[in-house]
Amino acid sequence: MVKVTEATAPAPSPWRDRGRVAGRWGLRVAVALIGALIAVLLFGRISAPIGPFDATLAFRPLGGGAQVAVPPLGSLAVDVYDGPLRLEIQLQRVDQERARALATDPVRLAGVVDRVSEDLRSGVIRLVWTTALLAIAGAALASLVVLRRPRESLIAGGVTTALLVGTAGIGVATWRPDALSAPTYTGLLVNANSLIGSAEDIVARFDAYRASLEDLVANVGNLYATLATLPDPGGADDSVALLHVSDLHLNPAGFDLVRQVVDQFGVDAVLDTGDITDWGSQPENQLITRVGTLDVPYVYIRGNHDSAATARLISEQPNGVVLNGEAATVAGIDIAGVPDPRFTPDKSTGDDDAGEDVLINTGEALAEVAEAQPEPPAIAMVHDPKMAPPLDGVVPLVLSGHTHRREVSTMDEGTLLMVQGSTGGAGLRGLQGEEPTPLSCTVLYLDPDTGALRAYDEITLGGLGETEVTIQRVVVPEPEDADGTEAEQSPASPTSPAE
Repeated sequence: MVKVTEATAPAPSPWRDRGRVAGRWGLRVAVALIGALIAVLLFGRISAPIGPFDATLAFRPLGGGAQVAVPPLGSLAVDVYDGPLRLEIQLQRVDQERARALATDPVRLAGVVDRVSEDLRSGVIRLVWTTALLAIAGAALASLVVLRRPRESLIAGGVTTALLVGTAGIGVATWRPDALSAPTYTGLLVNANSLIGSAEDIVARFDAYRASLEDLVANVGNLYATLATLPDPGGADDSVALLHVSDLHLNPAGFDLVRQVVDQFGVDAVLDTGDITDWGSQPENQLITRVGTLDVPYVYIRGNHDSAATARLISEQPNGVVLNGEAATVAGIDIAGVPDPRFTPDKSTGDDDAGEDVLINTGEALAEVAEAQPEPPAIAMVHDPKMAPPLDGVVPLVLSGHTHRREVSTMDEGTLLMVQGSTGGAGLRGLQGEEPTPLSCTVLYLDPDTGALRAYDEITLGGLGETEVTIQRVVVPEPEDADGTEAEQSPASPTSPAE
């Protein structure tokens, strides 16, 4: 007789069980983190008063520290703690009543730093609780939806709470209050160090530092108050906003100014009338790729300092529109443009010696392009204003640059000629004179149906070493009201971190 024995199953491996448990907990943590992150990103933002300002506060997963955005002036960052969350504060607008009370009450102005500190502390505490509750709720909801067990929601809430406590612990352990006296400035606030001095000077001159902070709050408040009270650009809420820049000459501060104005003023497109570089060389072109990071179309014509390679690089940007003696429709507005016929940096071509006839001929060629369109373009772009006369009466508005001096005039046939100053402060050449060349740009407001210019904001920032900012809105009269009266002007008070 043959005896048959049944094979016994092998005993389960303890490593397999441990792997299964680790995988389950890994899934729980991942789902909880994703749910918490989505909830915080979507809803983790609060509004709070900070001194005379209305601000928004939020935590973002950007690696610790704090950043304060002051559009259109720029931002300052403080490496005050480590951790996975960065505190972001953005000033939105100024409350008219609080600003008026601050300006008219010397006692309140003297205590503005304490008031700002108290408001900021209160806002951050409220943001911490809001963020924590949202993170726990998001983690619990995500776990319930993905893992489909009520028990998993409780586990996710506990995991998220533990992670939040750990994050807070890292922040407390790495808290560096001394970093508050050494912020990193970006945008137009890079000149702040020249106004209030180094960290060592601040410690030695705390009273002066406090006064500078008071000036910062008061003056930026004036800027926001001015923006809020500027007259309506022609009465059209749906006007098209176009930013006219020129002669950036590779000044990083000029590029920062463009970005800040695009964001703060809701610009639909940027119009650049040339000289974005100094020599049109390949090394310079590396900075030009910043054009592609803007979220709006960038319409460009070549200036006498720009090379064909420069124009080609801009055309390769996802938002680049290069006009080379042609017309295009951008943001619903028809625009024609032609490059400068000269290339001044290349001495071998002799283009820098070209006479005025060459410029006139180029302007005439663009006028022929404009006349060939079904409807006359609303705007013509040239680099040198000497190219503008042939366009008089052909188009209603001509934009140019080149001279580094802002000037607005009406030509004989009624065409408005707007010559931009230098958005880049003339680059290095801006340091050669006794006074630095200011950075300037203009926001144009056009009727979306007719393309007619209704108003424009002239923005001017003091040159290197100066931070005075002025904004002036000019409202263009309606055609039926244009009986020789001047356009209404609303000048803004000079505004800066310290005047």
